[in-house]
Amino acid sequence: MKKISIYLFVLVLIIAGCRRPQPAGNEVRIRVEQDPENLNPVSYLSKNAAQMINLLYQSLLTVDLADGKLKPLLAESMPTVVKQDSVSFFTYRIRPEATWDNGAPVTASDVVFSLKVIKCPLVNNEKIRPDFEFIQDIRTDAADPKKFTIVCKGFTPEHLLMSGERFFVMPEYIGDPKGLLKQFTLPQLQNNFDALTQDPQIAQFAEHFNSADFTRNPEKLQGSAGYQLENWTTGQQIQFKRKPDWWGNKTPQTIGHLTANPEKITFRIVPDNAAALVALKNGQLDVWQNVPATVFQQLRQDKTQSEKFQFFTPQTYSFVYLGLNGQSEKFSDPRTRRAIAHLLDLDAIIKTTQQNLAVKTVGPISPADKRFYNSQIQPYTYNVTRATELLLLAGWQKNGSVWQRKTNGEIMQLKLNIGYNASNSEYENIALIFQQAAAKAGIPVTLQPLENGVLSKDLKTGNFDCFIRSLTGNPFVFNFKPILHSESVGPDGLNYTGFSTPESDRLIEALYASNSEAEKAKMLKRLQEILHEESNLIFLFFQQDRIVVNKRFGNLKISGIKPGYDVSAFTLQVD
Repeated sequence: MKKISIYLFVLVLIIAGCRRPQPAGNEVRIRVEQDPENLNPVSYLSKNAAQMINLLYQSLLTVDLADGKLKPLLAESMPTVVKQDSVSFFTYRIRPEATWDNGAPVTASDVVFSLKVIKCPLVNNEKIRPDFEFIQDIRTDAADPKKFTIVCKGFTPEHLLMSGERFFVMPEYIGDPKGLLKQFTLPQLQNNFDALTQDPQIAQFAEHFNSADFTRNPEKLQGSAGYQLENWTTGQQIQFKRKPDWWGNKTPQTIGHLTANPEKITFRIVPDNAAALVALKNGQLDVWQNVPATVFQQLRQDKTQSEKFQFFTPQTYSFVYLGLNGQSEKFSDPRTRRAIAHLLDLDAIIKTTQQNLAVKTVGPISPADKRFYNSQIQPYTYNVTRATELLLLAGWQKNGSVWQRKTNGEIMQLKLNIGYNASNSEYENIALIFQQAAAKAGIPVTLQPLENGVLSKDLKTGNFDCFIRSLTGNPFVFNFKPILHSESVGPDGLNYTGFSTPESDRLIEALYASNSEAEKAKMLKRLQEILHEESNLIFLFFQQDRIVVNKRFGNLKISGIKPGYDVSAFTLQVD
């Protein structure tokens, strides 16, 4: 009898667990695939972590997803900018209402501290520290504790974004309660970096800030944004609750990008897509971003689900491309590279891998950006005959079923290996479609699914023929030097394909420094022409995001800029 009772008890638990939960009121539940590595505003690594950290901390400026424009956030206005010779000065003032959780005002001293942490030796800041080398100093105003000036080396339009939007301001009273960094200036930390690794106070601070407390402890992870970390259950969920007396609600006028509307925001860890689909249908999730294309289309076409959810497909700033090893003798002639471009059936690729939710592109500029995209260039069409003609022009000869070319007295065969991330099924399908098309032209292609770290190593050492990858840009800065400039070719750079021409180098350098939209448009369109002619990178498409949101919520601010929506702005829809 005892066994039967136990079985009945277990059955009751199972049935209870399968019941659909009641609507969660003013709580937004978001699907994420895995726990973030940490929520430290300096050492975090993933996009999921960044989205969560934005609920806790604020930057001086922010991108308002409602219109994609850069606007003041913790700062009361956009900075004043002064350029002098080889130095530029960005002067900010913190909003007068801005306070920390203990009621103390956010001041320039907190900004100084935050930049010191980014530059401090021994701190786990290796990922972001190089991005801020251009910041040479920060000067506070003796008469105004909320006013300060960031001193930058030289000037580029990117300095505005980096100095204002790309770092979080942290409370000094929590991050450095003993004042260990007080005696060090920003220039000292930068210029004496190696020597200071031996300083006992630096070592003490780094041990404190690198500790587990600053990765997930709610008492340490406190910023000026509208939410507090409530709990983090590994592998299950991470919950944030709205601050009851947040300073952002006390501004003299409503600021549309300064929000903390939902009472709770919960990120639910659901690694498996099938499980995520069940949770969505059962009412356990409200938001699912980057839904697999096939699942997204099925949901959208399901009448029951279309009555419950909203579906969005904003064009992102992420593009997928095929990279060719231009430093290999195989691809030394641009006509060979263009022949490969004609063996990519873009229509089939976009239909099969993206369910037609993508936009063809001829370069790294989004087709949605009418100012800068070169619409005069047409994507290469799938054309086996044209590919064959180009191969012959490049000196290849068909010997039976094999393409050959004599180089330096040796016979070379045209056969390819294509590498891609083994965990990405979309890339695998692209590779398969390319393999089938290349076979029609007599070019054997071997698929090489690789772990991402192995693929990156092969790309750095030049041990590849071609590869499939994606890159993500932004609408504010066009800095192509790391991926397209001749200085970035080699094992220490990211220009894996070896693309470079003297003209493209000049354009890339000029683009980085230009402040004129008309000049940028002219240079960007010419750069796209050169990229198209050289074809080291064969641009396939810009991805469209696939976002599903419960119809209970409005004011979503859907955008092509990640994460694709502003959850802090969500409001409950009135029936």
